[in-house]
Amino acid sequence: MRGSRSKVPGFSGPGDAAGGPSQRQLRMSEEVRRVLSEIFARTEFRDPELIDVRVTVTEVRISPDFRHATAFVCRLGRSDIEEILPALKRIAPFLRTGLSKTLRSRMVPEIHFQPDTALEHAMDMDALMRTPEVKRDLDSKD
Repeated sequence: MRGSRSKVPGFSGPGDAAGGPSQRQLRMSEEVRRVLSEIFARTEFRDPELIDVRVTVTEVRISPDFRHATAFVCRLGRSDIEEILPALKRIAPFLRTGLSKTLRSRMVPEIHFQPDTALEHAMDMDALMRTPEVKRDLDSKD
């Protein structure tokens, strides 16, 4: 009966050919995202580059060994997230300490930051879909 679990659609175990994140990774990723979001919302950082900066954590991806977490971040209404990535890297140890106080895990991942470009990509695709050439092709009736 144990071997039949890997045949369940969407299940991704250690020996699964799909290669996607496991349920445990997904749960831990969401918990890390939630805790990081809370820390960013309630903490005033001493770093001069982060004074009055509001950072949103949109997604977190955890490595299979739970030692590294990549946090995708953005600033609402602004596109200058690249400028504050060095400051975020400087406060990563502080954030990791905050995670260790809240997470119910014996392993606290090292945090790496990446800009979240999904919104920019979606806006580019929307602008592309609105071009006259694409509208013409979409409106043509075959």
